[in-house]
Amino acid sequence: MIEEDTVKMLRECDSGIKMGVGSISDVLDHVNDEKLRDKLTRSKEEHEKLGTEINSILESYSDEGKNPNPVIKGMSWIKTNVTLAINGSDSRVAELIMDGCNMGVKSLSRYLNQYKAADEQSKDIAKRLIELEDRLSTDMRGYL
Repeated sequence: MIEEDTVKMLRECDSGIKMGVGSISDVLDHVNDEKLRDKLTRSKEEHEKLGTEINSILESYSDEGKNPNPVIKGMSWIKTNVTLAINGSDSRVAELIMDGCNMGVKSLSRYLNQYKAADEQSKDIAKRLIELEDRLSTDMRGYL
């Protein structure tokens, strides 16, 4: 049960990171403020670094990770691009990123409760990802 919950937890973290990196990439071209661009780029790099760590652990379990649900990813892409086509301001970018971060924190918290038998390393990774999302959400408040 420990290994099964560990792999499931890491898969969900992997999927969330891919979703987050994709969302940040989708909005970067719309950002005007250099500080906002730097915060987003830094967060994207931190997500990618954590993703590499997760993938390394998943490989040790002979697992390839998990891609985000294509329907959810597609809906997110449409919402982002339609919203930014109507109003591509830094404020709107910050709002979209905050919404994504909040959904990520909610999902990851649910997985921490759902996969209680996961090993401490995978729980720690999920908590670090929650901290990354919380920090990015907080950073976005100044641009609303």
